[in-house]
Amino acid sequence: MELTKKHKTKLNKWRLILGKNAERHIDFSGSYNGDISFENIENTLDYMYNMEYGTSVMRTGGQEGSQPYIADWINEVRRLFPKKTVEIIEKQALEHFGLTSLLTDKEVLEKMEPNTDLLKTILQFKHLMQNDVIIEAKKIIKKVVDELTEKLKTEIRRSLIGKLNRNMPSNVKSIRNLDIKKTIRLNLKNYDKENERIVLKNLYFNSRIKRHSKWKIIIAVDESGSMLDSVIYSAVMAGIFAKLPMVDTKLVIFDTQVVDLSDHIENTVEVLMGMQLGGGTDIGNALSYCENLCSDPHKTIFVTVTDLYEGGSETKLLKTCADMIGSGSKMIFLTALDKEANPAYDKTLGKKLADMGAFVGAMTPEQLGDYIGKMIS
Repeated sequence: MELTKKHKTKLNKWRLILGKNAERHIDFSGSYNGDISFENIENTLDYMYNMEYGTSVMRTGGQEGSQPYIADWINEVRRLFPKKTVEIIEKQALEHFGLTSLLTDKEVLEKMEPNTDLLKTILQFKHLMQNDVIIEAKKIIKKVVDELTEKLKTEIRRSLIGKLNRNMPSNVKSIRNLDIKKTIRLNLKNYDKENERIVLKNLYFNSRIKRHSKWKIIIAVDESGSMLDSVIYSAVMAGIFAKLPMVDTKLVIFDTQVVDLSDHIENTVEVLMGMQLGGGTDIGNALSYCENLCSDPHKTIFVTVTDLYEGGSETKLLKTCADMIGSGSKMIFLTALDKEANPAYDKTLGKKLADMGAFVGAMTPEQLGDYIGKMIS
């Protein structure tokens, strides 16, 4: 007998309630919704509730280390379930994963090893923290951010810092900095007539100067939960760019609304603490705002960090992008900005933007620095 839609819905609900390890196995009937399957939902629920049976792969925290999978799991919860359901699951997760003490006890946070995984967990649950716990959380964020900045800034500065200065001597004795004309001119007095050659007693090198003709880099970051890694690296990158004298850097974050964080761009900790992860996505609206920040299109680079799953008007997004490119601006859509740069994005929309002349793809922070460096050189 063929099941009606109503019966299928009931069976699927019971399967989710009982789980795949139930004594009497029930198969799912049909699909759930678009790219979300019943298997997605079940695996996400199993991640926490199977702890009751000792079968979950979840690492609990306590005082021994961070919870490296929690932030990614919460992202999936927020993608799959409505807000009220998310609130219930989050509350239960705090108890199951032992996160209550992490969020309420300053001493527990003090004993944990600062790393990117702990940073992601803090950002996901920071809205539940209070008073001295927030202060300690900020210390952890600062330590992780400082470490990331230290790793990235050398490569980025090397890519972006100006051209060779032919007039200023350099302490960096590199063959690529050798000032050949000056070296020959100042060593002519050492000319060896017998062997008909110049004896180079002293070598002279060029130094690098910082560009005075500023470019503007406008970074727009999609703050939906699925972009958490990119949010972190984007904030760090923006902070590095902001300290470079040859560029004027702006930073905005967006979901369905746009928040301009340019005044806080050098304080990466406050930028991260101010982000509200989750919510919808309106890329077209964000680009319209960024377009208004542009005073000289030919010296402006727009960097939009997003998975390109547009929740607003795709027509508006494409038109705004076409107008910005037509005015002379450079458009970059980064689909990933973590160290692995694993791309996960709407490839159909990405192709439309690329066909207009935008760069669409994944880059590591170092690759982004090099790419922008070539643009402004």
